[in-house]
Amino acid sequence: MSVGVLLITHSGIGSALVAVANRLLNPLPLRTEALEVPFDADPDALLPLASAALRRVDDGDGVLVLTDLYGASPSNLAARVSRLGTPVRRVSALNLPMLLRVMNYSELELDQLPAIAAAGARNGVILDDA
Repeated sequence: MSVGVLLITHSGIGSALVAVANRLLNPLPLRTEALEVPFDADPDALLPLASAALRRVDDGDGVLVLTDLYGASPSNLAARVSRLGTPVRRVSALNLPMLLRVMNYSELELDQLPAIAAAGARNGVILDDA
């Protein structure tokens, strides 16, 4: 078994990141899915979709939920889905280095992956003075 990864993002972000990660690491080592939240979506209507996506990626070791912007609708939906009973850890400020770092540490347990994800995001920011 292994941890699942669910990206809950604004439209166009999650699926693009998963596609790039899949292209680079094909196949992805963790069961991964993206749920994109339209700007005009009803959060109550999306909860069943988020719950279903969570169940699809969960192999029994829990799910790491990555969101793009803390406090926005995708993040709020992630908070709601994390209270449904499946072990969940959430990290916001999703970027490609974060996702790739998580995939490169696929053997770790759920409680260890948030720090790995945050380090990937931080270490992926490079100030290029050129």
